[in-house]
Amino acid sequence: MKANMHLIDRIARIVISIAIALLYVSGYFTGTLAIITLVVAVIFTITGLIGFCPLYALVGLSTKKKEKR
Repeated sequence: MKANMHLIDRIARIVISIAIALLYVSGYFTGTLAIITLVVAVIFTITGLIGFCPLYALVGLSTKKKEKR
């Protein structure tokens, strides 16, 4: 599992996860919408922390800068 996410992408995912969590706690999301958004937040948090996005790998995308040799 090779990292395929740039630091900005990782930070954005974690910030979005925090925003979703805050909206949930404040009661903005309820019912099925709350469950769906919390699942998205968990996925964003995990992928943001490990730096690997399976969807990016599936379509051959990478936001990580290539290393100079």
